[in-house]
Formats: sequence, C-alpha cells, structure tokens
Amino acid sequence: MAIWFARSRNIVFSLRHNLNLPGILIKRDYSPRPAFTNSQLSSKSSVFLDSFTRVRHESTAVEKQLDLVQQSDEEDPQELDFPGGKLGSTSKMKFIPESSPLRVPCYRVLDEDGRIIPDSDYIPVSEKLAVRMYEHMATLQVMDHIFYEAQRQGRISFFITTVGEEAINIASAAALSPEDVVLPQYREPGVLLWRGFTLQEFANQCFGNKADHGKGRQMPVHYGSNRHNHFTVSSPIATQLPQAAGVGYSLKMEKKNACAVTFIGDGGTSEVGFDYTHTNISRTKKKNISRTKKTFQ
Repeated sequence: MAIWFARSRNIVFSLRHNLNLPGILIKRDYSPRPAFTNSQLSSKSSVFLDSFTRVRHESTAVEKQLDLVQQSDEEDPQELDFPGGKLGSTSKMKFIPESSPLRVPCYRVLDEDGRIIPDSDYIPVSEKLAVRMYEHMATLQVMDHIFYEAQRQGRISFFITTVGEEAINIASAAALSPEDVVLPQYREPGVLLWRGFTLQEFANQCFGNKADHGKGRQMPVHYGSNRHNHFTVSSPIATQLPQAAGVGYSLKMEKKNACAVTFIGDGGTSEVGFDYTHTNISRTKKKNISRTKKTFQ
C-alpha cells in the first residue's frame, strides 16, 4: 500500500512538472458508498454476493433505525472531517443491531461552546459526584505522567498511558455497579482507580514487587483485581471480547443483577476475535445444548 501511494504521488508530481499543469491534485472521495442489492449486480457479481451474505446475514432491523445514521453530508453543519471521511453527530443514545452502509454518527450532548444540546439523552449528576469524577481524571493524568517518565528512565519495562481517554475511564466506571464485571484492555486503569484500587497497588503491579497481586508474573500495566471484579489485562489484543461474552452469559445463567463490560480500540477491531465472536458464541451454545441433551438421554 505504501509503495502504491508513493508511486501515485510521484506520477502526479511528474505530470504537474512536465506538462505544466499545476491544477492536477489528488482528490479524495469521502462520499458514502452505495449499498448494492443482487438485482443491481451482474450474474457473476451476484454469485459472489450470495456467497458473502451466507457468511454475514443481513438484518432488516437497520432499516428501522436510519434516523440514527448519517443520511448526507449536508444534514449536520457540525460534522467533523476525520481521516476516514466526514462524520456527523447525534444526541440520541440508541442501540444499533447491525452494521449499516451509512456512517454511524458520533454521540455527544454538548456543542462546541460547551452548552447542552436541546433534547439530548443524558442524565445530570450531582455537583459532588461531578467533582469526584474530575478529581479521579486528574489523578489518572498524574499517575500516567509519573509512570511514563519511569518507563522512559528504564525503571519499568512497559507502560501505556490513557491520554485522551480519562473521561471514558471514569464516566463508564461511575455508571457501573460494583457487581458488574469489567474485562479491560490496556487503557482503562481509571475503572480500577474509581473502584478503590490504590496508587500504591498500581505501583506494585508496574514494578512487579512482592506486594503485587500477581507476584510480578505479569508485565507492567496488566492490572487485575478479583476484589474489584476486574479481570487481569491480557497481552493478546481483543481476547477480552469473547471472554466478556462468556462472562455475560454466565451472569445470565446465574441470574445475577450484573453485566459484563469490555473495552476495545481500533487495533482490537482489526483482530479475528472481533469479527467472529458472535459466530463462536453461537457455535458454543449449540455444542452445549447438544451435550446437555446427550447427558439427559
């Protein structure tokens, strides 16, 4: 891909220089791609589309929620121009059952001036709770700064900061109950901080001393606490997704009033576990059902 971009850029520069055409530019097309159906494609393309849809079944539930996704570039004057294209925003919080050919807007309740958008779906918190959340976000920043400097000095071997994700950490933790089970990735130590994990415990884990709960058997930033219903961070990317689905299914079987919560970033969405989690869970359910039938027979 890098070679292709380099060649295409060189071609454009050569044309502009040799043909004296300064107007030649590389124009990116950010417009949403149309969703084709079988009737719109040729017979050869239909064969490919049929084989593809057998793997990923289409859902009609998306059509009922088209008001949530971005319809055109002219609907939202506050849209942002991201590297992947323009992205609108919405103040309505809804679940989306399936993927859509249109881009899902970014959820927000504040405008660019910090004022609340009218008719937004949000729950105001008390001043006391807001101050506590702000204190934890500030504490998380200070902790990140100290440990990051320690890693750069060679005192610890590995560290990942939560810069820019402090609010996601603390806000999601504040919305959960202590019984809810959290399966994190690297960048959610704020959940543990909110639940009472002390700064000394964070330091013990990062330095791998004898007071560490894992006895120094994990790399730094691999926090975990059974007391706080917080699974230990796993080194492999996206493994928390199928694990979280299994934990949620277990909580449902035990009829507990709790949920399983997990986090993922753009690196995790590129992993196989992200694409096939639902398929693997469905297969596991079928196997368990068949085993149960054989046992009772």
